[in-house]
Amino acid sequence: MGAGHAHGGHTHGPAHARPAGHAGARYRVRLACAFVLTAMFFVVELIAGLISGSLALLSDAGHMAADVVALGAALLATMVASRPDHSGRRTFGHYRVEIFASGLAVLIMLGMGVYVLVEAISRFGSDAPVATGTMLLVGALGLVVNVISLLLLRSGSSESLAVRGAYLEVVADAAGSVGVIAAALLIRATDSTVWDLVVAVAIAVFIVVRAVMLGRQVVTVLAQHAPAGVDPAEVESKLASLTGVEEVHDLHLWTLTSGMDVGTVHLVVGPGATHSDILDEARRVLREGHGIEHATVQIETADHAGCHELGW
Repeated sequence: MGAGHAHGGHTHGPAHARPAGHAGARYRVRLACAFVLTAMFFVVELIAGLISGSLALLSDAGHMAADVVALGAALLATMVASRPDHSGRRTFGHYRVEIFASGLAVLIMLGMGVYVLVEAISRFGSDAPVATGTMLLVGALGLVVNVISLLLLRSGSSESLAVRGAYLEVVADAAGSVGVIAAALLIRATDSTVWDLVVAVAIAVFIVVRAVMLGRQVVTVLAQHAPAGVDPAEVESKLASLTGVEEVHDLHLWTLTSGMDVGTVHLVVGPGATHSDILDEARRVLREGHGIEHATVQIETADHAGCHELGW
């Protein structure tokens, strides 16, 4: 927020005018490369899975389809989120598109996981032949594609929720490729196709666990919980300790999208308090102490703290 400015008791920093500040936009080219690679190999793996008769390979192909959708959704999110709003009604812009893309990835992962589990249960007891040579070749090629995609997305996964969703999809798919290779080797060693089903179930469970982890983060953002690592009580205490501040109320902290934590707060000040100094100190506490770059701080006197009259 740096050199912020104040109007009518409110303060906004540079983040207020930063149209493309979300983290995902910085990794658009890498997302595009990973998307093209994954989409091309999905077709190969799907055909190979149908030919080989391997459920593990088909489940990995299905998960790679989820990768394609997740990567495409994340790529679209980074493009749309940075567009300016010309309607005048989307006062927060399109930043939340990135979060919705992450939610879509969660739904795809859950759907694929349940499908594979149901299909594996239906196949138990059968002993249909499986082409292990095809499994080994396609599994190895899939692992190479996954590793390349992981290298492309790794740095962005810690900053952007959409990129993280795509990254987790590829991580799960890489594990699936390893599982396909292991299943093929075990089938050859034991002459039992049950390993194909075991690996398919393992892939499905892994997908579901990853989906739940990402889903919790998406829900936290959409429910507008306080940002991870930020304690609202601690923030309120620090603001209340500022010289001239008599009361802190209506403190709200939330994450708009990846890398954009925002907040609003009302500060009741005493007679003779210098409003500009209190605004500067409040910005410093929020920015340096808690990473909240964009905050709206309303300064009130005791006889104008009207928000107490509200019932919510």
